[in-house]
Amino acid sequence: MLHLKDRKKNQGDNTVWGQGETPIRDVLQLLKRERWPIPAYIEYEYRGEGTPVDEAKKCYAYAKQALA
Repeated sequence: MLHLKDRKKNQGDNTVWGQGETPIRDVLQLLKRERWPIPAYIEYEYRGEGTPVDEAKKCYAYAKQALA
């Protein structure tokens, strides 16, 4: 089981997906390429602009685009 979140190096705070330095896209592409049966979960732990549901939808859209 893999919990995905994005962070900026040396700051410790989680951030909006795609704004940090965590290689989320690369990890998702590796899982896809190697066909590893590892579930990847969205871990929403940052202060977003919208509701938690809206922010989770943004994370899902990011992951979906990364796997396209």
